[in-house]
Amino acid sequence: MSMLTPPGMGGKYRVTGTAYPRMSRPRRRRKLVFALLGSVLALALLGYGALQLIDVFQGDGGKHSAAAQDCPTKGPASATPAAAANPGPAASAAPADVLPQPGQITVNVYNATPRAGLAKAVGDELKKRGFTIGHVGNAPADFDKKVPGPGILLGSPRTDKAAYSVLGTQLTGVTQQTDTREGADIDLILGDSFKELNKKEDADKALAVLANPAPAPSAKKC
Repeated sequence: MSMLTPPGMGGKYRVTGTAYPRMSRPRRRRKLVFALLGSVLALALLGYGALQLIDVFQGDGGKHSAAAQDCPTKGPASATPAAAANPGPAASAAPADVLPQPGQITVNVYNATPRAGLAKAVGDELKKRGFTIGHVGNAPADFDKKVPGPGILLGSPRTDKAAYSVLGTQLTGVTQQTDTREGADIDLILGDSFKELNKKEDADKALAVLANPAPAPSAKKC
């Protein structure tokens, strides 16, 4: 009989060997652990859902506030001093109704190149395109054979800038200068690199763009 066998017990109740019988953990402790884990998981899910709802409501409010900042209140008071002091390119562009017509611009055509008859040919073509032609001939000594580019537009400091722009649609690459004249006529001095006037179709397109400039991008609608 083993020393582990209680006195008076034998037979099938006799314990043999030196190993103690293993005792299993009570099931109540396992249930408690699973219950705690389930509670923690449920609380985590509830907290996550609450955060999502808060983000949704705050996101809408943020969008509305951003839209309010992008779309200021309409009316004269909404214009900022900086915007009023610095108008955009479209605001500074000359409207179509203030552009002079070609017939209102008197052009004197002078030839500063060795090519004979150039001033008359250019003057005749400009006349066909509606411009008023004044003097035609060789360039003054100050410019004769001294204009390396396509040409020079020479006029009074008080000459309407729009007149230079209208005449400039007929010839690409010309420069502008002023002198002491009193009249509003403009000299077109043809230079060494002059080849020909712009094609009438291209000049008409450029004149149309000048008369009707593209509008500035509109502000975002509220």
